[in-house]
Amino acid sequence: MQEKIFEFDTNNPVEIFGTNNANVDFLKKQFPKLKIIARGNALKAMGSLTELENFDLVMHDIFQHYQRFNQVTQNDLERIVQKEGAKVEVNGESRILYGVNGESIKARTPNQMVMVQEIENSDLIFAIGPAGTGKTYTAVALAVKALKEKAVKRIILTRPAVEAGENLGFLPGDVKDKLDPYLQPLYDALRDMIPADKLSLFMENGTIQIAPLAFMRGRTLDKAFVILDEAQNATQSQLKMFLTRMGKSAKFIITGDLTQIDLPRHQPSGLIQAVNILKDVDGISMIHLDENDVIRHKLVKDIILRYAKIEKTIQDKKDKK
Repeated sequence: MQEKIFEFDTNNPVEIFGTNNANVDFLKKQFPKLKIIARGNALKAMGSLTELENFDLVMHDIFQHYQRFNQVTQNDLERIVQKEGAKVEVNGESRILYGVNGESIKARTPNQMVMVQEIENSDLIFAIGPAGTGKTYTAVALAVKALKEKAVKRIILTRPAVEAGENLGFLPGDVKDKLDPYLQPLYDALRDMIPADKLSLFMENGTIQIAPLAFMRGRTLDKAFVILDEAQNATQSQLKMFLTRMGKSAKFIITGDLTQIDLPRHQPSGLIQAVNILKDVDGISMIHLDENDVIRHKLVKDIILRYAKIEKTIQDKKDKK
């Protein structure tokens, strides 16, 4: 095991290490294979030579930043670490960004990594797959990353408000209260990636907007990262309307699960139609996630496979009639 000591010329280590050593804790999470100890105005790191070399690159940038600004904030650390290591894959996982408390938000499966790669080449992505494959979470992470990098000015997250076996009219509260349960997965993802106070500010000033699909009508979405979630529950006219909202310098991701359509039987899914119509259009990526991308409980994969088998049997019987 190698070790290296990094000393800062300061009488106030809090300027570098953060309150209650918050910045040190952040570095420990980013370099879990190193043992990092803060003493006085110095950091001691112990571990393999390769890990120490990577850590040294980060510490060099921290030194330079501190000499210039006399402080190192959490955002500064995040930017520095991303600069030095965001493109490095760790244990086969691709880091997208740093979330709350410095947690790494990563693409954890091959098809999630395809989403990360394709967003660089395509302005419109369809990510289709069963529940638990991380398609929505990955899409939100890509949107937050684009906002942090100032590639877009705002994030817009939307879902069709479909009564999946429940009646909206009997739910308590105003329209927002009735719709919020449908949008909860989007809120949950954002809370993992953006500190609560900053998220509240973004929601208040419109930097991040969450709304039902019907509210998109008539808008032109420029310089925005827009996610349509649960798109299998959008009608054909709704999905066409949504796709034509795309403005200049915009990124769109459409996610959906074709096995969980909650529309009335007489109402065909707009997602099925859009996939068939747009599957060979240049600049549009179609990514199909499957049971191998499931990152929930291990039983979810087995559940998906069993349901798929039953649904195939039913469809085969229909085809024979």
